[in-house]
Parts: sequence; structure tokens; C-alpha cells
Amino acid sequence: MSVFTAHTPETAPAAARPTMVGVQRKFGHLPEAVARMAESPELLKGFLTASATFESTDLDPVEREVVVLTVATRNECHVCVAMHTATLTRHGADAALTAALRAGAPLADPRLEALRRFTVAVLDHRGAVPDGELHAFLDAGWRPRHALDVVLGVGTYTISTFANRLTDAPLDPALAGYAWEPAA
Repeated sequence: MSVFTAHTPETAPAAARPTMVGVQRKFGHLPEAVARMAESPELLKGFLTASATFESTDLDPVEREVVVLTVATRNECHVCVAMHTATLTRHGADAALTAALRAGAPLADPRLEALRRFTVAVLDHRGAVPDGELHAFLDAGWRPRHALDVVLGVGTYTISTFANRLTDAPLDPALAGYAWEPAA
């Protein structure tokens, strides 16, 4: 049993309530992960602010989801994988791309594969990416700015994946069709 409360806007700490109401208005419901993150208004606001900032990077929506799903699968966050699988589906992404990301497998598109591999390198090397891996990323057509955008995405979704795992956030019923479990 989780020690974390699934808050409503009425039960959450006062500082989290406006944020929760905004999320509920945006999505039409209050995601369970947000309800649990609300225990710390600062965490909730920090994650949502970082997420909005990541959304404004030079990476396009599918490219951002490559970063997010790479982080989510590596950190084994079933909520994040399901949520961002749904996002990729809404963006009309190829089913093979989504399946490969969920499996942590190489991507067919060489440029997106370079992005996925670079994201893994950032995670594996805690930012100290070896020159050869950085140059492979840049040689695939990415710019130095994109490398830093990946760092922002890794940081943002490390917050989310760690919080969701810590709070044992359950999958929202609307995401049941996108459920994911890590490979054994």
C-alpha cells in the first residue's frame, strides 16, 4: 500500500490546488500521477514547468517523444510509457517506431535512432557523453543545441519517472490500452 495520497483539488496542499485545476481543465480529468505528485506542490509545479519548457525546444513532437520514451523505458515507468505511447499515437507516429521505443530496440529511421542512442548515452554516462558518441549524434544531422535539449528532456522525465515509481502511481483507465511492463 502506498503512503502517498491520490489528492483531489479539495484535499491537496493549498499550493498545489491551482496547478491541479489547470491540469484537470487541460486533460478533462486529473491523471492519477498528478494526484500523487500534488503531495509536493513544488515537485508538481517543477515537473510541469520543465515539461512545458521541453515542449518548446527545437525538437519536434515525435523527436521529443523519442527522448521521453527512452527515459521512461530505461527507468521502467509503466505510467510514463503508456502515457507517451498514447501521445505518439495522437501524433500519428508509425506503429513500428512506437513498438521499437517500448522495447528499447533500434529505430528504423537513422536520425531518430541517433537521437535514441544519444539519449541512452546521456543516461548511461550521466551527461559525460564520450566524444565519439556525441559526434555520431551530430553527424546524424543534429546540432549542439539538440544535445542540450536532450539533457532537458532527460532531466524533466527523470523527475516524472522517479516520482511515479516512488508514489506507485497506477495507470489511468483511459491508458489501459497502452499498458506496458518492462521485459523480464
